[in-house]
Amino acid sequence: MTWEFRDPLFLLVGLLAPLVYLLASRIPARITYASLALPDRTPTALRVRLAPLPAGLLALATLALAVALAGPRTGDETTEVEREGIAILMALDRSGSMDARDFVAGDYSVSRLQALKGVFREFVLGGEAGQGRPDDLIGLVVFGTYADGACPLTLDHGNLLNILDQIEVAHARSETATAIGEGLGLAVERLLDAEAQSKVVILLTDGVNNAGELDPLQAAALAAEHGIKVYTIGAGTNGYAPIPVTGPDGRQYLRRALVEMDEKTLQEIAQRTGGAYFHARDAEGLAATYRAIDDLERTKITEVRYLRYREHYAGFALAALILIALAGLASGTLLRRLP
Repeated sequence: MTWEFRDPLFLLVGLLAPLVYLLASRIPARITYASLALPDRTPTALRVRLAPLPAGLLALATLALAVALAGPRTGDETTEVEREGIAILMALDRSGSMDARDFVAGDYSVSRLQALKGVFREFVLGGEAGQGRPDDLIGLVVFGTYADGACPLTLDHGNLLNILDQIEVAHARSETATAIGEGLGLAVERLLDAEAQSKVVILLTDGVNNAGELDPLQAAALAAEHGIKVYTIGAGTNGYAPIPVTGPDGRQYLRRALVEMDEKTLQEIAQRTGGAYFHARDAEGLAATYRAIDDLERTKITEVRYLRYREHYAGFALAALILIALAGLASGTLLRRLP
């Protein structure tokens, strides 16, 4: 139990105690003697010896009042609290193949991107995909033909998820390629200045690196150099998958199209950075993947918190009042001075 003061500057009031003593011990009246020889030969009475007592009591009361004003207190109910906080950058593929409808949510088939949004929301807030990450800095990078920083590292997870909801699959022909290296490189760059004990990239893609100037393994080497782990996720099936296309009549149809996934490169990225590779073939597999990452990346920091403070000013204030009362009683009765 450690003592502390809420307002320690009030302790300076205690410096007035000597002044109070001097003022209170001043003799208010005098007696004229023809000669000092007679008083000097007279034995000193007990009352004379105790004459400074009221002044001393008032000085002590001043000190007690100063301590009371400073607010002495002790931390009560000490507990150890474990909090967890790391920096996580989600690198998300938004290339055309992420529109494949081989994932199911409820009774409906949904795109890979749409399934990821729901799972990632549960990973951040808590649910089937994890316990939630309230203490983590989380950011978002998206990539197709080009990489783009969608959301910087933030503790405002509500805003992060609102931004994620607005991410759409790239449909323009110039944006539908997959620049895995560029996406990973940008994610690593965003993490370099983060103040966190642990830094993690979660890279999700369903394709093969076929755009950008940065090779994925070069980006992985950069991550490993700075101690950044990369967890890679291959989403969906490796082969034919139903992808919506617009027909001549303007209506959308599902057409089976070949989707290739470079699992070897994703495994190599994870291995070089100390992360892990996961293959999520459906929404349940995706949730299981995020649960596994959630369990792996927990950095515990133990800190001491005081849930309540026990205030002790009342005892000192009461002591000051008692001392003032005793000083007044003594100076008005046994130690009364002549007027």
